[in-house]
Amino acid sequence: MTTLCLIPARGGSKGIPGKNLREVAGKPLIVWTIEQALEAESNLDVVVSTDSEEIAEIARQQGADVPFLRPCEFATDTATSESVVEHAIAFRTEQGRRPDQVMLLQATSPVRMRGTLDRAMVEFTDKGVDTLVGVVPRTPFYWEDGPEPRAQYDVMARPRRQDLTRSTYRYFENGSLYVTRTEIYETQHNRIGGRVALFILDEAEGIDIDTLHDLAVAEERLRELKESFS
Repeated sequence: MTTLCLIPARGGSKGIPGKNLREVAGKPLIVWTIEQALEAESNLDVVVSTDSEEIAEIARQQGADVPFLRPCEFATDTATSESVVEHAIAFRTEQGRRPDQVMLLQATSPVRMRGTLDRAMVEFTDKGVDTLVGVVPRTPFYWEDGPEPRAQYDVMARPRRQDLTRSTYRYFENGSLYVTRTEIYETQHNRIGGRVALFILDEAEGIDIDTLHDLAVAEERLRELKESFS
């Protein structure tokens, strides 16, 4: 069984210019995800898909494979992650290296505990699913806004936090990690399809960088992570 571990990293970013190359806790942002993928024991085929020569060079220096520069049509603001994955699958297939599944890692969710990727591959295999979606647990106290705001939980039987169970929590898909069988991309053109299971990340792994505030939070968490590993 072969696993393509794809890390998309576009050169442009409107929210935070040059986001993937911004230094975060002493390293360019994308380096954190590359290192995590290469340190995994699951024999991942680690590929960075980018349209940027600068990102490509840094990725190669770190040991990732950058077998192509992403075509322009897959590097626009409207290009989907699925189109980027399908391009990489097609490239590997033409090389005679069609993967059995794809692990999609977003560089903008750089906080992952040691062993997280290996744990994901074990769960994907053991559960026999078609898709494993990385999620972060959240308490269920959500509301829908409108003329008459509506709670998404029973306000007359509000549970105490310590009484919450796995089934009463809600789970936020933060974009950090997906493992999907290749045929799901090829037939449904989606990262999620077939039989789906949730992969529960540690709450600390829930960061997704869209703003400068997110960047500051990621910096703090990555420094803590680096200190714990050392």
